Amino acid sequence: MSRLNKSTLLFFAVATLLGSCLHFVHALFPNPVTALFSPVNESLWEHLKLLYWPCLVSALLLCRREPERFASRALALVLLCAAMLVVGYVYHVALGGDSLFFDVALYVLLMAAFFVLPCIWAPIQAPALRFVALLALVLLGAAILFWSFRPPVGILFTDLSA
Repeated sequence: MSRLNKSTLLFFAVATLLGSCLHFVHALFPNPVTALFSPVNESLWEHLKLLYWPCLVSALLLCRREPERFASRALALVLLCAAMLVVGYVYHVALGGDSLFFDVALYVLLMAAFFVLPCIWAPIQAPALRFVALLALVLLGAAILFWSFRPPVGILFTDLSA
């Protein structure tokens, strides 16, 4: 079990702030490059970018000193993105919620979980599980990139601001 240290807490603060800023990048600079990293609309899927990219960069930087923890961070990121979609769906679609406070609180909670979970989990030792965690991370990233330009039809990809 690792522990939260000042470096990890600093990464949490910076990643959370940068992820929040990503929300506005495409609106300010609309082009294909910013569309890859910043939400192009208010769909649940597009908002994964706010969690995925800052956490991925943080994981890569944090794991320079602890590479054995990268698979744990990858697994945490994939699970937290799934949680973001499920909770977002339940709140916005099933319950019809529309609170900015809820969205921000959920985002900060998920970001915090990304930095805490790998510290309390043991590093993933099983090669098969490490492979699955890394493959899931790469496939999720590829889906985020691809569906930035060709989103499938479905409620997860629908602009909820309309």
